[in-house]
Amino acid sequence: MKQARVLNDAEIRRLLAVVSQTKHAGRNRLALMLSHFAGLRVGEIAALIVRDVIDSDGTVREQLRLRGEVTKGGQARVVFLNDKLRREIERHHAEWKPRPEAYSPLLITQRRTAFSANTLCQLMGQIYKLAGLDGATSHSGRRWFITRLAHSGVSPKVIMTLAGHRNLTTTQRYIDVRDDMMKAAVDLL
Repeated sequence: MKQARVLNDAEIRRLLAVVSQTKHAGRNRLALMLSHFAGLRVGEIAALIVRDVIDSDGTVREQLRLRGEVTKGGQARVVFLNDKLRREIERHHAEWKPRPEAYSPLLITQRRTAFSANTLCQLMGQIYKLAGLDGATSHSGRRWFITRLAHSGVSPKVIMTLAGHRNLTTTQRYIDVRDDMMKAAVDLL
């Protein structure tokens, strides 16, 4: 089975530039950033509620806890939100009118309902296609997240835990290796 394409930095910038021109740009950008910067699966993103990322006082959480019923393996896990992603959530939160309830979906469709995993998957696919990124899918962000951590020297056990994998071999399948990465590794010698 062919794996989802892992974007390089220039392609990520292009993707975000294209998404900024779409209808519902803030929502779409947040969905993509949750995939890329938190490594969330599309079903996990679709299942997020406001309370998962926003405290009762309106501040963005530093971490969120995914409930077991929304994860692929059925195991709850903690997801840490970096500063870039937290700023994106703050920006999206500031655009909400009216303010949603704590148990409202974080991302909503044009019909003001929660996304299903399938619908969000289709939306992401359309955005990648619009950006001209053939081979990119709703799983590209998750692969980018895992690959970036691996090439930044993060411990495999930490990456496995962040990804919610039970097996290191599963995590290793996500890591993309390109010629420029191999050259940089050899140049370290």
